[in-house]
Amino acid sequence: MKKKRIFIITGELSGDLHASYVVKEIRNLDNDIEIEAIGSDNLKNQEVKLFEDHKKMSAVGLSFKILLDHIKLGKKLINYLKNDYKPDLILLIDYGGFNLNISKFLKKEGFKVFYYIPPQIWASRSYRINTIKKYVDKVLTIFPFENAIYEKKEIDVTYTGHPLIYEIPQIVEARENFFARYNLEKDKKLVSIFPGSRKFELKQLFKIFIDSKKNIEKAEKEKVQFVLSQANNLDDKLFNKYVQKYAKDENIKIIKGENYHLLKYSDALILASGTVALEAAIYQTPFLVAYRGPWIFYLIYLIVRCIKMVSLPNIILNKIIIKELIQNKCNKKQIANEILKILNDDLYRQEIILNLSRVKNMLSNKNSSYETAKCILEFLNKQ
Repeated sequence: MKKKRIFIITGELSGDLHASYVVKEIRNLDNDIEIEAIGSDNLKNQEVKLFEDHKKMSAVGLSFKILLDHIKLGKKLINYLKNDYKPDLILLIDYGGFNLNISKFLKKEGFKVFYYIPPQIWASRSYRINTIKKYVDKVLTIFPFENAIYEKKEIDVTYTGHPLIYEIPQIVEARENFFARYNLEKDKKLVSIFPGSRKFELKQLFKIFIDSKKNIEKAEKEKVQFVLSQANNLDDKLFNKYVQKYAKDENIKIIKGENYHLLKYSDALILASGTVALEAAIYQTPFLVAYRGPWIFYLIYLIVRCIKMVSLPNIILNKIIIKELIQNKCNKKQIANEILKILNDDLYRQEIILNLSRVKNMLSNKNSSYETAKCILEFLNKQ
């Protein structure tokens, strides 16, 4: 009997990580499934054969080369799936720009298409739900409020829970041991700065965040210490260029690859917007979100957005529990003032922590990877 075949399409490191957990759960339930993918190191570690390493795909912005590369990859992929691999199911994960477009061609060729971690149509470009309805057979959502949106359009949908609940590590190293490892002072409060994981974010945010640090330092004197968190995917040379330009003479430690420890053990966090805000919420560490981009992109965002909040914890609770300092409000004075309030106003701090605990509870205790694997296998077993 021919083995069932799955093909997975990711486009970024986070998608590759989520995919690897799904693959692990699929194999735990049924080890007689063939799986190939567009992915990267996490899927490789699960011994999934890669059609293409998505490191060549992931990019921010729009250029002729990026567009051409994606078109070439799409054509090559469709030919391979149609003529060679012939999967029983294709699983799209996140990466809406590419995956929504490729879904049209996949459906035309008669493939069954599932979408795990679908585009955030509730945040912007709500019209994309029409593409999903037309070209996706089943949607696997990760936020509790998403199902109602898809059900209203009569789209087959299952809520799997959020993958971070099981993927985010339980920190076992004690705070004092972590502090000792990096020569941090145990009697000082810790403010960690996350300036983003993309080149354009460093360009837009790095100087502002360092200037904010200076203002906090002036107000707190010797009571606070700072860490600058370098994202794993950021090239050392690129990151050091910004350090040398804006933080060379600053009393600040640079730590790479310890995001989770910093999220858990900091007293306050300065974050660029993104998944890291949800990770901080799961650890229940008070933070603010500050973000700015080129004005043309911001104006486009204002046109296409469906909600006025940008931070996931705020969106999940449908109220502002975390300060959002966007575009003009993203300045050293407002950032510093909010961090100082988090550090020194205990009632305010406790209110934030309580609300973050509510966010975590709303994400449910479902094992998202297991629920996704179960849905996939239920479908395949019916074929």
